[in-house]
Amino acid sequence: MTRVQAINDVGATSGRRTHLPAVDGLRGVSILGVLLFHTGHLSGGFLGVDLFFALSGYLITDLLLREVEATGTVSLVAFWGRRIRRLLPALAIVLAGVTLVVWAVGAPDMVRTTLADGPWVQLNLVNWHLLAESASYWDRFGADRVFEHLWSIAVEEQFYLVWPVLVAVLARSGPRVGHRVAVVAVLASVGSLGLMIALADPADSTRVYTGTDTRAFSLLLGALVATRPVRDALARLVGRSAGTVLALLVVGIGTAWFLVDGVDSWWLFTGGLFAHSLAAALLVRLCAHTPGTLVGTVLSWRPLRWLGLISYSLYLWHWPVIVLLRPLLAGLGEVLWTLLVCAVSIGLAALSTYLVENPIRFRAGWARGRSGLVAFAALMVGLAVLWLALPAPAPTIDLSTLD
Repeated sequence: MTRVQAINDVGATSGRRTHLPAVDGLRGVSILGVLLFHTGHLSGGFLGVDLFFALSGYLITDLLLREVEATGTVSLVAFWGRRIRRLLPALAIVLAGVTLVVWAVGAPDMVRTTLADGPWVQLNLVNWHLLAESASYWDRFGADRVFEHLWSIAVEEQFYLVWPVLVAVLARSGPRVGHRVAVVAVLASVGSLGLMIALADPADSTRVYTGTDTRAFSLLLGALVATRPVRDALARLVGRSAGTVLALLVVGIGTAWFLVDGVDSWWLFTGGLFAHSLAAALLVRLCAHTPGTLVGTVLSWRPLRWLGLISYSLYLWHWPVIVLLRPLLAGLGEVLWTLLVCAVSIGLAALSTYLVENPIRFRAGWARGRSGLVAFAALMVGLAVLWLALPAPAPTIDLSTLD
């Protein structure tokens, strides 16, 4: 899901902040879909991750192109510094906190997988690590892994590493950078779709669902609608019918979320996810461009916006909460169990947002410049020490297999 995902600093390079209430509401819808999917109430809720991806691609590219318009270039160091301050603090808290809890009270198998997965989460490569271990995303009844959901954060982080460099290179080629970015986004999106279709395995779609190369189109389509030529074309095509188009997009996306299933809806991996991502990207752009429509007004509902504002931390926390509370709350009814899981996840997410994320992101002067680099290095070393310091239980030997 990304985070995922979750970016609010549009306009940072120009010294002002563009606030998009409907976009905050879209984040809230996205995380609700993921929550309902992981608690077994919405079969297509996993598509909320695609909406997160489209949001992230749009907002990041809009930010980069504004910087190019204002300065003629992209400051990669400043960009990556903002991303680190935005994403790493909450992720580090979840990594350390959940690992210590699992090590203290978790079953041996869970402890082993947590200690094995943690370093790859830290390196933003956990999606490839899980694929190398043949961990199926759809097998929710197998061995529980508390960090399995962070594959989407890894995909976004890998995008944040590569895409700004491409935009910076394109910005050096003269004017009309938006047109060049649009062309690259289209070509890369089509290439990513081609890889998904070519690599899709009917027996298990995990490879194409969590691989960065086969999921890049979800982010790139969001990036595409942030470019000036596409924005202008959409404005001409939609005109005064933005409200109607938005309503149709919402109905189409909502229908997919209620009807599709990640295992049985094979068409998703032969073009369906691409179509959904395109619809999500159009929804994001139109919500940002025409906030006064009925859809924009509904998405600007304050509780939904608040959920969107804590959506990053909520995404980080919800799956470990589900895994750790499932055995403790096994006797409760399904509805009560879901409500408790959501309440605990939202509570932890709110604490993380207001006590960790926002202070470091907006107010901590020490998190910038040289002191910020030192803090980053210290945090990364500290996490590495954590993985080395905690002993993993010895593997269990099945004596029945021995003669």
